[in-house]
Amino acid sequence: MTDLAAKASELLRLHHTGETLVLPTVWDAWSARTVAAAGFPALSIGSHPLADSRGQEDNEGMTLDDALDGIRRITAAVDVPVTADVESGYGTPAAELVERVLEAGAAGINVEDTVHSEGRLREVQEHADYIGALRAAADQAGVELVINARTDALIGKVQKFDDPLAEAIRRSQACEAAGARCVYPVLIPNAEALQAVLAELNGPVNVTAHPLKGAASGSFDELKAAGVQRITFGPLLQMALADSLTGLVESWR
Repeated sequence: MTDLAAKASELLRLHHTGETLVLPTVWDAWSARTVAAAGFPALSIGSHPLADSRGQEDNEGMTLDDALDGIRRITAAVDVPVTADVESGYGTPAAELVERVLEAGAAGINVEDTVHSEGRLREVQEHADYIGALRAAADQAGVELVINARTDALIGKVQKFDDPLAEAIRRSQACEAAGARCVYPVLIPNAEALQAVLAELNGPVNVTAHPLKGAASGSFDELKAAGVQRITFGPLLQMALADSLTGLVESWR
């Protein structure tokens, strides 16, 4: 636990260096080792690519046991801090979830407000309370677990809002106040919306980008210039590799 606590503290420090922290999203031991060997100081695990690597579905198609099995294999394969996507928590009480992700070696977690098993978004305070309970459990364990609080308010698939951007900001602010160390309003549509998000939040904001194409809110250079503190790839790195893999093997048919 001492080593994990040090990794969590290092992951938190990396969010506050003044430089944009890129956490390439991996899905198995091989991809994790490859990215770590490329010199990245920390990694992220996405539930979507992890589920794909296991032949399962994202959006709670895995159980918590399934996800933790993948997380454990990845954290054991590298020496750098790893943050892991645990969807909405798989219906697990906060204290138990923290205990189990720490046991699996995660220095951070990504927790969203879409409860796929119930087909709904958590209410604002409901999600903030869960984030706060996770924070309290991690603090009691003596680990600065980097909780990245995700909101899907901008997606509009499970629930639509009259002003999705304002709703995403409101939810992110509530999670910051509850103890999230980073917030993640998914699918920021453009640079103007990104600036509004950054202006209204106090801590780091996570943006998803395609490794080749950047994000809807800007290229890598533009995201850095805007002051984005954290970038992950979600399932997009794995998807981009699929195109490369096809190109490598198709002439051998």
